[in-house]
Amino acid sequence: MLALLIVWLSLRVIRMRWAKKVRLGDGGDSELQAAIRAQGNAAEYVPLSLVLLALLELGGAHMALLHAGGLSVLVGRLLHARGLLTETLHYRKLGMQITIFALIGLALANLVYAVLGGLGMIPPHA
Repeated sequence: MLALLIVWLSLRVIRMRWAKKVRLGDGGDSELQAAIRAQGNAAEYVPLSLVLLALLELGGAHMALLHAGGLSVLVGRLLHARGLLTETLHYRKLGMQITIFALIGLALANLVYAVLGGLGMIPPHA
């Protein structure tokens, strides 16, 4: 779903550049600037989120934790994109808060699984 979000945001930028005849950059157009930042921001946060989720899965984390983490990142990125694209600060702020808390949670969960796994308290993945 996160990949589809990035594809949708990228296609939105492409369509806007085509319609506004802007080959490179934003051409000083604020609507295009917002679309570029929405896509760029997702491209900045999604890869780290996916790495943290993959490490959790490899560490033997429960599927519910993986789904909760992934859903949190997705909701955060959707809200942030909506806030940027509609110039609604509330959604942008809420989206960033959810994303940041999700990243902190995923990082801490990885740390816990690494420590507990190293102590033999988590059985190895079959």
